[in-house]
Amino acid sequence: MLIDETKMVEALRLTTIVPTKKKELLFESSDQNRPGLQFSGHFEFFANNRMQILGMAEISFLDTLDAETRKERLAKYFSFEMPCLILCRGLTCAEDMASLARRHNVPVYGTQAYTTRFQAMAILYLNRQLAPHATIHGTLIDVHGVGVLITGESGVGKSESALELVKRGHQLVADDVVEVVRVSENRLTGEAPAMVRYFMEIRGIGIIDIRAMFGIGAVTQSKTIDLVIDLEHWVKEREYDRLGMVEEMTEILDVNIPRILLPVKPGRNLAIVIEVAARNFQLRRLGYNAAVALDNRLTELARGGI
Repeated sequence: MLIDETKMVEALRLTTIVPTKKKELLFESSDQNRPGLQFSGHFEFFANNRMQILGMAEISFLDTLDAETRKERLAKYFSFEMPCLILCRGLTCAEDMASLARRHNVPVYGTQAYTTRFQAMAILYLNRQLAPHATIHGTLIDVHGVGVLITGESGVGKSESALELVKRGHQLVADDVVEVVRVSENRLTGEAPAMVRYFMEIRGIGIIDIRAMFGIGAVTQSKTIDLVIDLEHWVKEREYDRLGMVEEMTEILDVNIPRILLPVKPGRNLAIVIEVAARNFQLRRLGYNAAVALDNRLTELARGGI
């Protein structure tokens, strides 16, 4: 995947030592390589397609090599294509290394961070950049620690429900447009596009700024998506779930998320219902299902009657 070079430099707080004309850098994974083995002459299993990171150990080892061996090892090392090279701990880039980097169009960056600390930062950053993304029409809100994604057709009441939840002390993440990222095999996070972050559209009023209106405690930048509540206008002929014995799921970016279909009709307080749904979800996560508990009671009562 191609990653914007300028954004990466800014996010990881890098300084450019050897610039190139590359606007985007190609990364196949978030894994990294510290080329100690390559500098010792072993290139058989060289992960050259990863971010290359040099710390004190690698630079110190290079300094122990005689001039001819150093020249040979560095020449072979830079003959492979690589996304970029990072020098940690404020280490300087020797002229022979910088010259080879320029010749082979390999950008070299520096950081003051310790090597292991920078590796952790880079893994987190690349994991997020390389993760599958999707944009969903909906509203994401943190309700009692549960990330609730409210979906439904336009005008069904998603924003109004979220506004009432904010008034009740919950936190808005995104309104109308939610950028979803799969950060692991079974975990999704969502946030708002930077341009419209913390803004909400209320029909009849217009655009409002939730952070300015309700304070910084009423918003949060990102949240895991734990539960999807799909709002739809009440259809009289439709059979809605009244027991909750079976948990319905929906798939987003190949991750199954619990889903509740919530009918909307005049006079129904959706904010309270969504709060209850979030609390009930937490109880189910802890292993308690009210519908199953009631069914067990009825079964025991029936057995006692027999």
